[in-house]
Amino acid sequence: MSPSLATRLGWRALLLPLLLGGAASAEPAHGLAMYGEPALPPGFDHLPYANPDAPKGGAVVSAELGSFSSLNPYILKGTVPWQLTFLTSESLLGRSLDEPFTLYGLLAESVEAAPDRSWVEFTLNPDARFSDGSPVTVEDVIWSFRTIGTEGHPRYLTFWRKVKSIEPVGERGVRIAFNAPDRELAMLAGLRPILKKAQWEGLDFASSDGFDTIPVTSGPYVVEAVDPGRSVTLRRDPDYWGADIPFRRGTMNLDEVRFEFFGDETAAFEAFKTGEVTIMRETNPARWATAYDFPLAREGGVVLSEIPHQRPTGMTGLVMNTRQPIFSDLRVREAMIQAFNFEFINDTMTGGEQPRITSYFANSPLGMTSGPAEGRVAEALAPYEASLPPDALEGYALPVAEGGERNRAGTRRALDSLMQAGWVVADDGVLRNAQGQPFAFEILLENGSSEVASIVDMYVEALGRLGMQVTVNSVDPAQYKQRTDGYDFDMTYFRRAVSLSPGNEQALYWGSAIADEPGGRNLMGVRSPAIDGLIERLLTVESTEDFVATAQALDRVLTAGRYVVPFYQWNAALIAHSASLRHPDRLPLMGDWPGWQPDVWWWEPRDPAN
Repeated sequence: MSPSLATRLGWRALLLPLLLGGAASAEPAHGLAMYGEPALPPGFDHLPYANPDAPKGGAVVSAELGSFSSLNPYILKGTVPWQLTFLTSESLLGRSLDEPFTLYGLLAESVEAAPDRSWVEFTLNPDARFSDGSPVTVEDVIWSFRTIGTEGHPRYLTFWRKVKSIEPVGERGVRIAFNAPDRELAMLAGLRPILKKAQWEGLDFASSDGFDTIPVTSGPYVVEAVDPGRSVTLRRDPDYWGADIPFRRGTMNLDEVRFEFFGDETAAFEAFKTGEVTIMRETNPARWATAYDFPLAREGGVVLSEIPHQRPTGMTGLVMNTRQPIFSDLRVREAMIQAFNFEFINDTMTGGEQPRITSYFANSPLGMTSGPAEGRVAEALAPYEASLPPDALEGYALPVAEGGERNRAGTRRALDSLMQAGWVVADDGVLRNAQGQPFAFEILLENGSSEVASIVDMYVEALGRLGMQVTVNSVDPAQYKQRTDGYDFDMTYFRRAVSLSPGNEQALYWGSAIADEPGGRNLMGVRSPAIDGLIERLLTVESTEDFVATAQALDRVLTAGRYVVPFYQWNAALIAHSASLRHPDRLPLMGDWPGWQPDVWWWEPRDPAN
């Protein structure tokens, strides 16, 4: 869907499948929507953004930055290519990228949920098989839920803690009951990965070696070759059990999917220019406009595709770790935002082409509005008024620099805020507190991203003018993961995508309960009764108006908390790829999102004469 069409339809039309209320009676169905009914009818032929006539064959090679140390994405140990979760493993249901939150049958041929979503029941497809040919059984499903929920990666813990019981129903059924009022749990149950129980007998699941014990899964691709730390090659399983079910028809068309890892962006781009890599995502509009004029592109061997989406912006920037005393004071965090000269940095990096991220749910109806909170939003915030950050009720907006490199007004505001927090510039030009301690901290980066490093360099120069002592430390991926998993950092690069259907994942991103659990995603370390309460409210409201108002209220509290120095947003993905790699013209609502590339792409050799 194009942006102009989205504008004509209005956001309410896009959200309608998600937000329509009304509880249907419990009966087996081909899919499950968060609210209302799935958009696709029983017996649908294929997902609307897939091409059921796409040819099979060919290969895609993508450029990835950094390295990896494991092929098991379900445990905390090791760094894993993120795509494995989506291409090699499967869940009971699969997500449609054309609806805010609707799932359709995958390993399960049908799903049934209580009207209040207090339980959900899945019936396995009798044809479901693991890649070794063995059937997917109810025993595998129950073992997977329990094991991943108790020994797996911390991101699975929140869901498992809300499971009251899980038990078999006949030969192919599994019923899961919940101990909390949470409408999203039935949906999340459909998205848990299913592994083969027999593979793990006698093995320590949480400590398994990432290369010697590759999980046996039921997905369309299997791991064919591994060069540890450098490349992973996946092969399309010719005997894949689900090739012709509606959710998969027209997808997973490429015979080979390979991930090549590079130490930095320059090396990755050079590999693309020579054809060694056949697809890569560009994040800088200035490079997009000027850097893709090389021989292979001029000969027609490269296509530049701009893929719009209708998702919220999420948050990208530099996150401050509030566990560290230096960033525990909101006034200090405000100063850090004031000192970031977005207008100058954006002009330098992108030619001023990219709009700034203004809040976590901006670019959507779930984003906070300007000015004071009113109506349902104010009602949602009222119980937490005493603990809210400044401006959450009155309205908070990011500062706008007057232009130029020096950002004098922003620097003055930053110094004023720092002074209120007890920091002043001493006679030696160093920012110090009352005890004479200097304002010193480290920005931790992962090797490879020259764009982020360039932004940080300009930012550090501005911070130096405030008298701050800033160290930038770039480390390899393994060390970066170890340090961020243990929250051993002051400030680091941060990217958190959010959807049109925020729910339980919000507790993983910024909830108090797991703020200190190793490997969590609440990097800022926020502990807020308002954020926790609003997340719970998101999971239980039953009307369109209350859902939107609660999301807007949450957006206000997160943004006014000043946890991240925001960068610019990407409302379209910039994908450069071989001219032989094709995708359907019909784009999904979510755009370039897991489940679209390489899933619905195919290989069709180009005619050099054209």
